[in-house]
Amino acid sequence: MSINLSTLPSKEKNKIELDKQASFLVWKMREAKAGSEGIAQSAEKIRDPDERSAFLESVAKYKQIMGVA
Repeated sequence: MSINLSTLPSKEKNKIELDKQASFLVWKMREAKAGSEGIAQSAEKIRDPDERSAFLESVAKYKQIMGVA
């Protein structure tokens, strides 16, 4: 089943982008290329409380998946 992401509403697109950013930041932590301050800085930049919450949930998810404390 294929899904055309460009047809999604902008809120859904943003949620997907925030999930990708969370994954990348946690990967950088795992590889010792960045610290947790990068996650805090990224979260502070997100104005919408729902999007910030989704971002932080994604960070927690990827920390668990990648075994990052």
